[in-house]
Amino acid sequence: MLDTRDAAPLTNWLEQLTTAGLPALASLAKAIREDQPAVVQGITTPFNSGVNEGRITDLKLQKRIMAGRAGVPLLRHRVILMALLRRRCP
Repeated sequence: MLDTRDAAPLTNWLEQLTTAGLPALASLAKAIREDQPAVVQGITTPFNSGVNEGRITDLKLQKRIMAGRAGVPLLRHRVILMALLRRRCP
């Protein structure tokens, strides 16, 4: 589905998850059905928020590493350096 950007098999796949007999898969299918229009949009559109998610992950990592050792200026500096490194090494 993701490679072809075709959400048509989604309902069939969700039904297979529900009838698989595993509670965790049935729960996953239920959660996807609750927000199915958003899932279909995510499958069919070429846009994603991967870059933003990566930057947020970097920021959280630096924040945890520093854990109150320095102030916002150093955190800002380290985040900017991390962004520059990401641009050089994709």
